[in-house]
Amino acid sequence: MSQQEFETLVVQDQSPVLRVMLNRPKLANAMNLKMVNELMAVMEKVEQENYRVLIISGGNGNFCAGGDIKDMQSAGADKQALIELNRAFGHLITKADHLPCAVICALEGAVLGGGFGLACVSDLAIAVEKTQFGLPETSLGIIPAQIAPFVVQRIGLTQTRRLALFGNRIKAQEAMSLGLIHQVVEDTDQLEGAVTKAIKLALKCAPQASQVTKALIHSVDKQNLESLLDQAATDFADAVMGEGREGGAAFMQKRLPAWADTASMSEKSAKETI
Repeated sequence: MSQQEFETLVVQDQSPVLRVMLNRPKLANAMNLKMVNELMAVMEKVEQENYRVLIISGGNGNFCAGGDIKDMQSAGADKQALIELNRAFGHLITKADHLPCAVICALEGAVLGGGFGLACVSDLAIAVEKTQFGLPETSLGIIPAQIAPFVVQRIGLTQTRRLALFGNRIKAQEAMSLGLIHQVVEDTDQLEGAVTKAIKLALKCAPQASQVTKALIHSVDKQNLESLLDQAATDFADAVMGEGREGGAAFMQKRLPAWADTASMSEKSAKETI
């Protein structure tokens, strides 16, 4: 995979971290089918090559203004084409939601529609205070078809109804109060600083333990509690007998565990492009 393969993204490899910047600046990084397909390819790479952190951001002062209306109109009266276009984003957001690595969204400018949905499936969302969040679909005569379930999971039914049915926009402080995002910063410099700090924290955590923990969290309310706890106990035993050995030894010896690769990340100034 090389940068030449991407028309709508800028991808930077800082292994074990992968940075992805949405890059359709003239359209506030609105998502078309090309971007969806390219993001899917990146996420497949993340899964296959065991990256530990994925950073998603937007270029030129915006995260993502939602779906590209021109892309929708180009499908014309072809209902099946519209269905497939919409479902493609659903497949993307589902994959993003279930990535085994930590997913961080760095948000600024417009976070609307599909961009709002992407923020909803992040493990950590950090936003500049003037960022605008919203679900404008109904004001455009369409619906938030693929993102609605993820928005409800993130901020609850009551707040989803308000944002989706009235189309109002909110700023970062309110988004944080709703549980959509986790941290608000003043400007883009602070945003990058907060992301860097989050990367260091994520890399202090054991890779396998983090993956299993994320899968466990996703299983809550999706399977019988007793069977979930039985599986969790098995996973716990595996962890103690696996990474837990190194973690326990590092704790007793007052040192960092072998997987804590924070030093190399903080010193890696050159950004290698895939």
